[in-house]
Amino acid sequence: MLNKKKILITGGSGFIGTNLVEFYKNTSIVLNLDIKKPRNPNHQEFWKKIDILNLDSLTNAISNFQPDYIFHMAARTDLDGVNLDDYQANIKGVENLIIALKSIENLRKVIFASSRLVCEIGYEPKDEFDYKPSTVYGESKIIGEKIVRESKILTDNWIIVRPTSLWGPWFDIPYKNFFDTIEKGLYFHPKNKKIYKKFGFVLNCVYVLDKLLNNDNLDKKTIYLSDFEELEVKAWANIISQYYHQKDVKEIPFFILKFIANIGDSVKKLGVKNPPLTKFRLNNLITNMYFNTKEVESVVGELPYNINKSTEITYKWLTRNSNTKI
Repeated sequence: MLNKKKILITGGSGFIGTNLVEFYKNTSIVLNLDIKKPRNPNHQEFWKKIDILNLDSLTNAISNFQPDYIFHMAARTDLDGVNLDDYQANIKGVENLIIALKSIENLRKVIFASSRLVCEIGYEPKDEFDYKPSTVYGESKIIGEKIVRESKILTDNWIIVRPTSLWGPWFDIPYKNFFDTIEKGLYFHPKNKKIYKKFGFVLNCVYVLDKLLNNDNLDKKTIYLSDFEELEVKAWANIISQYYHQKDVKEIPFFILKFIANIGDSVKKLGVKNPPLTKFRLNNLITNMYFNTKEVESVVGELPYNINKSTEITYKWLTRNSNTKI
């Protein structure tokens, strides 16, 4: 026990956080600080209910635990907020965590989670300081990044990661919708469109995060957290469909998808939560998405899960947890 590293995960009840807890729970001393109870009921023993906006309780929990490493995953991640006050977890939460770090005697590294949405979908930034948000959520994550970089308390031993579109065990809206829609036979690919994306299988991303803990090459840098190879969306949809239906997905003219997306926007305004398709989601679907991961690849090497194995793991998890509410 004395030789085990102590790992603190804020937001350890969320999607990435749940997978981090699972990855480390048998080899490290793990503490999950989250306002919500764990998604995985087997993680209850690692959880302490803490609101990162409460500086005193956050500082006390961190001071008592004395972590070696911190993954700061806690955030508000939906796109429903209307102003920055709605996303104080992403701003004040980062400030509070950094202040609380002063209570740690031997902190070795902190990894902060930002988001790819610091830039709008399809925009390829010139460098890590080039921003082009299209959502208030994205704006809040930009402020969070700047707080980290400008901190006088945390001057080194940190990395900012921008998760791309991540999927896998314990995921939920919006990326679980892709699997759900295919399972229900409601996914129709835009006819004659090849769409290339750099998505991220969550277990690959946990593997990357673990490798970053003990590597100084990317210290004080901002990197994208994703798989290293692009996938073609229809090819991936076909892999998923083969598991559910033993056949490929169907194609449909793009103008029909636009019509359905308009309907989705209309019913959302009427109060329907998460319609299968909206204009935002359609634009997200058809826009090629590339992120430069070369620096990370040089540190991490080959990822453990290819697209076929990743999809198989996710399909089996969904089958086992079909009644799990997240």
